[in-house]
Amino acid sequence: MVDRRVKTIARKTFKWLLILILLSLLPILVLRWVPVPGSMLMIERWMEARGNEGFELRHNWIAYRQIPDNIKMAVIAAEDQRFAEHHGFDLKAIRAAMQHNQRGGSLRGASTLSQQVAKNLFLWSGRSWPRKGLEAWFTLAMETLWPKQRILEVYLNIVEWDDGVFGIDAAARHHFGVPPGMLSDQQAAQLAAVLPSPRRWSAASPPPNALRRSQWIRQQSRQLGGAHYLREMEAQTRPSWLTLDYWKQQLAR
Repeated sequence: MVDRRVKTIARKTFKWLLILILLSLLPILVLRWVPVPGSMLMIERWMEARGNEGFELRHNWIAYRQIPDNIKMAVIAAEDQRFAEHHGFDLKAIRAAMQHNQRGGSLRGASTLSQQVAKNLFLWSGRSWPRKGLEAWFTLAMETLWPKQRILEVYLNIVEWDDGVFGIDAAARHHFGVPPGMLSDQQAAQLAAVLPSPRRWSAASPPPNALRRSQWIRQQSRQLGGAHYLREMEAQTRPSWLTLDYWKQQLAR
């Protein structure tokens, strides 16, 4: 009798877990093709600003082909240089961040662009273990179901660049008064350089440390390969780790 009851509970638990997994995958499948209308972070900022009559949420989705290469490369160089290679988690960066943090000083994170999309699009702010677990799940799901260029496209359309300013279209117009396609390489680098503190630093007039960082970002963008890096990434029609060639190469090492 007890065994039967345990089996029934286990069967029902598995059934509901499967339902929850399928429900969590539904928005990822839909947003693989549909423009993202907003994010959880946008909702959070809007709720924080209730009663502030001067607050305005600025966000306008633009397609990947309308986003210039210079800002694509700038955010990759600044935030996630192994973006085209990893599967959502940069283990080398995580190890380096842990070693840096153990030595003391300012805390360093190691979130990839994929992780940032997962937490900003679907989750609330915070550092709790349940949230980190959900972030990992959504990151893996996106890396499996979306090509890299879709992850980059969504990132550049939802990332925060000032109070109420989300996405590259709103950011370019807000900080420099131009559409994204008219951003200079230096302006793109300055936008990427302020991402650690987009609500404190202005991309149009960044503090000296961010300005120095923008020069480093331009150099890194060139060293990564610039447009060639992007074309190679875009040629990956599905995640590399889902291909037979990838595992053949791993086994041959």
